[in-house]
Amino acid sequence: MLQAAELTIRLHPNDDVVIARLDIPGGTLLAKENLRASDAIPAGHKVAARELAQGAPVRRYDQVIGFATRAIHAGEHVHVHNLAMGDFERDYSFCSDRKDTDYITPQATFQGIVRADGRVATRNFIGILTSVNCSATVARMVADHFRNNLHEYPNVDGVVALTHKTGCGMATVGEGMTLLQRTLAGYAQHPNFYAVLNIGLGCEANQINLWLNSTKLKTSDKLQAFTIQDKGGTTKAVRDGVARIKALLPEANKVKREPVPASHLILGLECGGSDGYSGISANPALGAAADLLVRHGGTAILSETPEIYGAEHLLTRRAMTREVGEKLLARIRWWEDYTARNKMEMNNNPSPGNKAGGLTTILEKSLGAAAKGGTMNLVDVYEFAEMVSARGFVFMDTPGYDPVSVTGHVAGGANIVCFTTGRGSVFGCKPTPSLKLATNSRLYAHMEEDMDVNCGTIVDGSETVEQVGERIFRLVIETASGARSKSEVLGFGEDEFAPWVVGATM
Repeated sequence: MLQAAELTIRLHPNDDVVIARLDIPGGTLLAKENLRASDAIPAGHKVAARELAQGAPVRRYDQVIGFATRAIHAGEHVHVHNLAMGDFERDYSFCSDRKDTDYITPQATFQGIVRADGRVATRNFIGILTSVNCSATVARMVADHFRNNLHEYPNVDGVVALTHKTGCGMATVGEGMTLLQRTLAGYAQHPNFYAVLNIGLGCEANQINLWLNSTKLKTSDKLQAFTIQDKGGTTKAVRDGVARIKALLPEANKVKREPVPASHLILGLECGGSDGYSGISANPALGAAADLLVRHGGTAILSETPEIYGAEHLLTRRAMTREVGEKLLARIRWWEDYTARNKMEMNNNPSPGNKAGGLTTILEKSLGAAAKGGTMNLVDVYEFAEMVSARGFVFMDTPGYDPVSVTGHVAGGANIVCFTTGRGSVFGCKPTPSLKLATNSRLYAHMEEDMDVNCGTIVDGSETVEQVGERIFRLVIETASGARSKSEVLGFGEDEFAPWVVGATM
C-alpha cells in the first residue's frame, strides 16, 4: 500500500502542481508536499503545490501548461474549472540542445525480410488498395476470398484490403488530391507488401493513370491495377482480382527471414486516449526506446502537430540545423491558419476522455506527448505521408487523430509502430505491426488482451523510465522479427487505414 508520502508525483522542483498517483480523498495529508488536499483529487489529476494568483502561469515539467483563471489555493484540484490557455512567448533557441549521437556498436539485429531491391520488411502481406470509396466493396470481396484460406502459404501474413471514404467529390488537383495520392503511393511501395493490387471504379476524380503519373509509379507484376467498369462489373472484377492474387501467392510464400541491422527499422510513435500519466510513464519510456533505436542506427517518427503545439520550442532546440527547426515552425503556422479558416482553434484538444484522465490544456497534453520523441537530435521534418529517408529522429506533420496520423507514418515507410494510451485506445495498422503501451497498471490489468506493455510500473515505483524503455526496445525487435502483437492477434488494422481528408467534399 502506498504511504502518504507516495500519494503524489513531482516532476520538477519548479512545478506549481503535483500529480495524484491514485484517487485522493479530500482532507488527505500530502506529507511529501507538506500540504493537505482541500478536495477530492482523481488519479492522474493535478494538485496545486503552492498558492497561485489569478492570471499566474502554471508550470508542469517546468513548462507553462496554462494560466490560473482565478486564485488557486495550495492543495486544490487544478483542472478545467480553474486553468485555461493563454498566450506566451516561446524561446525557440534553434539547435541549442543539439549533441553528438552516442551510437551503439555492434548494432542490434532483427529477423527481417529482405526484398529484391534491398528494402527490409517486418511483415509479408499482399495488399489491395482502392482509388475511390466506390471500389471499396469489390476490394473487400477479393480480400475476403482469402480470409482464413491461406493454409498453403504459411509465410504470407494475409491479403488485406485497405479502403477509404474519398477519391471523388473533390478537386482533381490541389492539396487534398496530393495528400491522397501520396498516401496511396506510400502504401503501394511499402516493403511489408509483397505486391499490391489497386482497384478503381473508372470514372472517379482520382483516376488510376493520373495517380501513377503524378507519383512516378509504374504498373508491374508487383503493382497491378484495373477498374470495375473496364472489367464489366462487380462479379467480373472480383473474379479477376482473386485470380491475380492466387497467381502471386506461390512467389510471395517463398520469403525467408534473415538477420538484418536495426538501422532498417522505422518506428512510428503515437499516443491516443491519453491521461495524466501519459507524460510520466508510457511516453517518456517510449522516448527512451526511440533513443535506443536511433543509437542503433534506426529511425523514429514523432508526429501529431496539434499535439506538440506549445512544446515545439523543445524540438527546435534539438534541431540539427536552423532550417530543420524552421520547417517545423512552418507546419505549426500552417495549422494555425488551417484551424482558423475552419473556425476552430488549436486548443480544441484535449478530448473529453483526455480531460477525464487529468489533462487540461493542449499545452499540457503536448508537453507529455513530445516526450515520445526522446532526446536525440531532430534531423528532418516531413509533410504528411512523405517518404522518410533520413536516419535518426524525425518529425512528420499529421493531425492528432490517431488513425490518420499512423496512416501517414506507414505511408512514410514505418515498418513498426508503438502506440501509448492511458484511457484504453484499441488500434492496429496493417501492414505494419502496432504495439500498445499502457500508461498505468490499472488499465493494463483491465485491458490486458489489448495492451502489449505495462508502463504503469514507472508510476508504481517498481521500474524506471530507462528500464521500461529497454523493455519496449526489446519487444520492438521481437515484433519486427515476426512475433505477433496483441492487435494483430485480435485482427485490427484494416479499418484503421485513414488518409487525411483536406478540403471541401463536393
